[in-house]
Amino acid sequence: MRVWPGRAYPLGATWDGSGTNFALYSENATKVELCLFDSAEAAHESARIALPENTDLVWHGYFPDVLPGQLYGFRVHGPYAPKEGHRFNPNKVLLDPYAKAAVREPKWCDAMWGYRLGDPQADLSFDDRDNAAHAQLGAVIDEAFTWGDDRPPDIPWNNTLIYEVHVKGFTKLHPDVPEKLRGTYAGLSSEAAIDYLKKLGITAVELLPVHEHVDERHLLDKGLSNYWGYNTIGFFAPENSYASTSSPADMVREFKTMVRNLHAAGIEVILDVVYNHTAEGNHLGPTLSFRGIDNASYYRLVENDPRYYIDFTGCGNTFNMRNPRVLQLIMDSLRYWVLGMHVDGFRFDLASTLARELHEVNMLGAFFDIIHQDPVLSQVKLIAEPWDLGAGGYQVGNFPLLWSEWNGKYRDTMRHFWKGDGGYVAEFATRFCGSSDLYEWSSRRPHASVNFVTCHDGFTLNDLVSYDKKHNEANAEDNRDGADDNISWNCGVEGPTDDPAVNALREKKKRSFLATLFFSQGVPMLLAGDEIGHSQRGNNNAYCQDNELAWLHWDFDEKQQALLRDVRRMIRIFHEQPVFHRRRFFHGKAIHGAEAAEISWLDPAGAEMSSDAWHKSFVRCLGVLLRGGKIDVNERGEPIFGDTMLLLFNADHGMTIPFTLPPTDGGEPWELLLDTARPESDCCEPGHKSYSLEPCSAAVFRSKLPRPDEESL
Repeated sequence: MRVWPGRAYPLGATWDGSGTNFALYSENATKVELCLFDSAEAAHESARIALPENTDLVWHGYFPDVLPGQLYGFRVHGPYAPKEGHRFNPNKVLLDPYAKAAVREPKWCDAMWGYRLGDPQADLSFDDRDNAAHAQLGAVIDEAFTWGDDRPPDIPWNNTLIYEVHVKGFTKLHPDVPEKLRGTYAGLSSEAAIDYLKKLGITAVELLPVHEHVDERHLLDKGLSNYWGYNTIGFFAPENSYASTSSPADMVREFKTMVRNLHAAGIEVILDVVYNHTAEGNHLGPTLSFRGIDNASYYRLVENDPRYYIDFTGCGNTFNMRNPRVLQLIMDSLRYWVLGMHVDGFRFDLASTLARELHEVNMLGAFFDIIHQDPVLSQVKLIAEPWDLGAGGYQVGNFPLLWSEWNGKYRDTMRHFWKGDGGYVAEFATRFCGSSDLYEWSSRRPHASVNFVTCHDGFTLNDLVSYDKKHNEANAEDNRDGADDNISWNCGVEGPTDDPAVNALREKKKRSFLATLFFSQGVPMLLAGDEIGHSQRGNNNAYCQDNELAWLHWDFDEKQQALLRDVRRMIRIFHEQPVFHRRRFFHGKAIHGAEAAEISWLDPAGAEMSSDAWHKSFVRCLGVLLRGGKIDVNERGEPIFGDTMLLLFNADHGMTIPFTLPPTDGGEPWELLLDTARPESDCCEPGHKSYSLEPCSAAVFRSKLPRPDEESL
């Protein structure tokens, strides 16, 4: 096998049309060997060649005879001294951190650990068994792809509506998706799937992790797996189990085709990414990649006892953001997914961890500085999950410019309000208006708040209104896993029931939650399946349920079909009325020369809410008037006009409240567009001066305003 010195950059395996350059960063290694495998079934490498050069801590070599499709791994030599933070073991074949495709899942056996399992010295012992037959392998790929006229939809933040969805779970049971494509990237971009997404009206899919991940051994031993995928091992490779093909090159092409098809439908692709930790766990975890390549460089180790890991993530380890090469890996990965795979943005799991340069969260840290000055990454959508498990990790409202955040305070407030808890009307109004208290102080806009009521982590919306307690028995942890503090209620009956009154109340509550979500200022995020009443039977931590419990079911009953039609109506109203997706915060005063305030909060008598009313614990009913007219201008300076909208909310569980409607600007009657207590009703009824608002319901009215002709602008 011929080998030349090659280059130290780019890292990973790079096919240049003539041969392949391999480059691997390892600061503390003494030798790096490239291992070539003839097939995914091979028990041993067919060739083992030492990389001939080391430049700036990068081991590299150029192989003119290595072509796309070649499977490979590394063996890395160096000290095995866990007490000093080093865990090199050349008996272990390691996955390239920069591998663009990964084949075969790790086959769990004791040889996958760098130490001898069961040894009295635990991880201080050394395992000399070879794991070549069991290790995951990378693949050299040709990145060429015909993108055609693919362009990012480039949807403004204020017009964005996110759909959080699992690639496999969305189509695994879909009868209109070809069977061989169900649960795959190709399935998500099939005609049936895209037609559904377009009719629903969402503008972006936020995909649960699609980076190559590992199913933990203890889950597989229980007959379970890591369904959500928050256990990343490869930050450049698309998860191979979501591909309809076993060919590494075709896996990558299938992902790119999915993105291209979604873009053609006007739908953006946002990836949920996990850069805060890896699948190797704590000091007792397996040796799969980073640990064996250079443990002391890639992980945050306890300063005075580097045998152990600092764990801000709850997953055993924390990626070492203080190492410039680790930062480089993350930035290279992000740019690859934007430039090479054409994705439109990222949601960062446990993003506070990425800001920990020492122990404190530092929002002016190197990670954010690099993002902000990067000409590629600064132009895509960036969403933070603004917390981690370390001290001071809850950072809702504290991320810097360019960043939007999952607004956990919005979720909790809306749950309290619609549960009927007293004393929440003031915070309800603040969250409904975009949470200016959290974001305006730092010159951010309402789109900094990604609003949600439910997400993958926790109850589905159906289960939120159907269960008081989690029912995670299927996870085989004696129902100890999952959060205990979900703010929910069960309408008097736990779980499914044949009681029509209870079911009607639950359906009304679901619609009230969704109407509040879609019409709040900020960016609404809908959990896939909530629009059809998907249930996980009370499981609020279905991370390990890769089965029909978590997959979406498409055999809708009449109740589900009715909910879907109403959700589509809500989303259509959201898109048609620009007052629901303003670019700036409300300030309660007249704008653009108008005589009246742009927003008014009303009590049931139709009068302005008094100062006392905001603080009364018994107040659970209020309305908000959002004045239309010239609401804003677009990026080209063209005026944006909208109607005046009136929304009424009654979170009381027992009282129907008559609400006096304020007069419209032109004296014309209000037009009812939506009442969550009247699913699927025609609703376009004019002439209301007073309206009876049922318990746990919301209503939306419109006062249609004439659009001025161009000569008057």
